[in-house]
This record gives sequence, C-alpha cells and structure tokens, in this order.
Amino acid sequence: MHFTLKIWRQAGPRAKGYFEKFTIDNVDSDTSFLEMLDMLNNQLVKENRESIAFDHDCREGICGACGLYINGRAHGPDDDVTTCQLYMRRFKNGSEITMEPFRSGAFPVIKDLMVNRSAFDKILQAGGFVSVNTGSAPEAHTTLISREKAEESMDASSCIGCGACVASCKNGSAMLFVASRVSALSLLPQGKPEACRRARAMVLKMDEMGFGSCTNIGTCQMECPKNITVANIARLNREFLYCKRSDLQ
Repeated sequence: MHFTLKIWRQAGPRAKGYFEKFTIDNVDSDTSFLEMLDMLNNQLVKENRESIAFDHDCREGICGACGLYINGRAHGPDDDVTTCQLYMRRFKNGSEITMEPFRSGAFPVIKDLMVNRSAFDKILQAGGFVSVNTGSAPEAHTTLISREKAEESMDASSCIGCGACVASCKNGSAMLFVASRVSALSLLPQGKPEACRRARAMVLKMDEMGFGSCTNIGTCQMECPKNITVANIARLNREFLYCKRSDLQ
C-alpha cells in the first residue's frame, strides 16, 4: 500500500504551523498507524530531514499518549480505538491522510503532532484522589459495595486521559474526563466523604485551565475510545449543584 500524508508541522508553541506532504510506499495492510509513522521517520532520517514529532508510549491502547486527529476525527476513522490500535487496512490504498495535533487552547502544541496535556494532571491533583488513613487494610467484606455500583465505577475508571473528548468537542470541554474521574470515586464508599469537595475542586480547576463549557452535544461520548458515557457528566453536575446548595444552607 502507498499513501500521501498531509502532516501538521510546528516548531513550537509560538511558531507558525503549516501542513507538509509526504509519500510513503510498501506499507503492509496489517501495519499499525504509529508503525507507519515510524517507517516515515526512518525514511526522513535516511534523507537527512527532520523527523515527525508525535506522542506514543505503550502502543496497547492503555496509556492514552498517542492522540492524533486523523482525517477529521480524534484517533482516526475506527470506533472505540486509540491511534495505536488503528491499522492501515482501514484506509484506501493510494489515499491522502491528514494528520493534526489535538486542537484545544488548553492543549498547547509542543512540536508537530505533540501537545501538552499537563492540564489533565493539574485537574487530578486538585481532587482526583481519596484521602485515607494508612495502616493495615480492613477486611474486604466489611465495606459492602453492590455489584452495580462497582461495575459503574470500573467503567468510569477506564478513562485513559487521552484527550479525545476535548479535541472532538466544539467548545474544547473536559467535562467527560472530569466526570469519569469524579464518578469512579464517588460511586464507592471510600469516595463519598470527599465527594462534594472533589467535584467543586476539579470543576474549578478545569475552568482555570481554560477548557470550555459542556453544551451536551455528545461528540465526546462518540469519540471516547473507552466508551465512557455522558451519564457521568450528569452525575458530576448533580454533585456540583448539591455542593453549592449545601453552602447556602
């Protein structure tokens, strides 16, 4: 297979970006998208040209580092996968593929296809944790959790923080990310005592970091590679509003 690659190039956060075209041949249909980019970089190095900068780590759909905007979609044309799980057989032989970094004011470009997603880390530092006393662990059966709540919490905790929800939202909102973190903890007994403080702290930090507001379009849910639903956003809103009402009493 051969492709024409239209790739965003940008030397740094304040540099002017532009698209540059490359061609690549002899790509096997079972090659992953990131492997194809590796092939391109090897080709550029042999030609003494600057390679393409892009994020990657585990390449197993777990770490969330490999976010790319491919042909107008976060992570590309497949559903429920990260960029590293996308394979070249998904594209028509000879087609042109456009690659961009995740676009958001809160995700400044580092270089080329790499963006700075440290804003997510700061949101987690604001409240995405549980405060517990250290010491010997209690017996597991002393803390009763229904199977339904445990499953809901596990589903919410599957968020890998890739940022596809932000990149696909017309407002650049991080509500799905924040809501998944809030839900994963607040659904469990260990997270209940700090639920109000957590919801407020994380939402305020999200606003501070420059993310947009949620207007319930639903593209975040559609593009999430882990199928996290907007039901978690509804839960976050309830907890945040309850927190505000408690302050007025």
